[in-house]
Amino acid sequence: MNKPILTFLFVLFGITQLFSQDIDPITIGTKHKIHSTILNEEREYWINLPESYEDEGTSYKKYPLLIILDGNLHFQSITGAVNYMSSGYNGNLRIPEMIVVAIQNVNRRRDFTPDKIVTTRPNDSGGGENFLSFMENELIPELDQNYRTAPYRILFGHSLGGLLATHAYMKENTKFNSFIAVDPSFGTWDDETMDQKLDTLTENSFDRYIYIATANWGKRNIRNRDRHVRLFESLNSKCEGEFPAKLEYFEDENHGSVPQIAFYNGISAIFEGYGIYYRDIESKDQLDEHFKALSNRLSFDFYPPEQLVNRIGYTFLQSRNDVEKAKAVDFFILNTEYYPNSYNAFDSLGEAYEMLGNFSKAIENYQKSLALNPDNEHAANRISNLKENM
Repeated sequence: MNKPILTFLFVLFGITQLFSQDIDPITIGTKHKIHSTILNEEREYWINLPESYEDEGTSYKKYPLLIILDGNLHFQSITGAVNYMSSGYNGNLRIPEMIVVAIQNVNRRRDFTPDKIVTTRPNDSGGGENFLSFMENELIPELDQNYRTAPYRILFGHSLGGLLATHAYMKENTKFNSFIAVDPSFGTWDDETMDQKLDTLTENSFDRYIYIATANWGKRNIRNRDRHVRLFESLNSKCEGEFPAKLEYFEDENHGSVPQIAFYNGISAIFEGYGIYYRDIESKDQLDEHFKALSNRLSFDFYPPEQLVNRIGYTFLQSRNDVEKAKAVDFFILNTEYYPNSYNAFDSLGEAYEMLGNFSKAIENYQKSLALNPDNEHAANRISNLKENM
């Protein structure tokens, strides 16, 4: 071998080794497999856990499930959006933290079509009910067993996946609570088929939330939009109270470009009001009523995020007005009621009592914090200092 070339290869190898030592991969999820008896095949799914999931101080937390159809296409973008919208960076708590599960495709035409599509050639469409059964009776139980899940589940689907999500929403019984149907493919749902489905609708559907996005298909736009609008208006007319749903048209997005912006808008619509600004809260009762209204709309109990309540409490605690300062205790007590297994909630309540001069109550709550987390040095030090000065 030519010596200059050999020297170059050694240098290149050395540089490669140098750079490889500095590489630290960024992991956004893990791959898993489950054998489905219902589908008679092995299915792969990917999982992204919230940033707080592994924190020792939040091991009491349970998280809603977001299940994504066409998971191979949407996993990266949706997990990024969910984590940013829920992690609290820059005060951003627009939605709750959640466990994201992306199901990988095997045969989407089979799995996402709830009705048999008649064509001149044989096809394997119409397996949507089987696929829903797989998700509800095999996948979700496995997730519930292996992760700290809350029984609130959101189904996201685009195109044929949106068709299946809409079908699941209209079923009398489903384990899903909310649905994001992005530009659903209603090509097989003519007026007669849609009316038949609407005739079998029960009130159960209106205990759920559905967001439907429709994109601009150019010359085919009227037909596509008409079907989405027709379904939405029909559902609205059948709902006796306020219809928990939203239909949104994206003039500047086509069928392929709409999923990401529609997901952001859809998940924001579901949890509208969850990300209330901490400075807009003036009393504990106001905060309580705000989240009760959200819970009633979604037919599920959602509590104010612990971070939000804590921030409100400390804002009042730092006030120069004694009346306002005293309100802080109300918020810290509320946090201990909503999150009785949070050592930080009791630590903050102890700190509030200490700053207000109620040292016996401060010690009591620091002790509760320490019982939940024996490694909480702040609580241990405050107990020691307070007892010395009492």
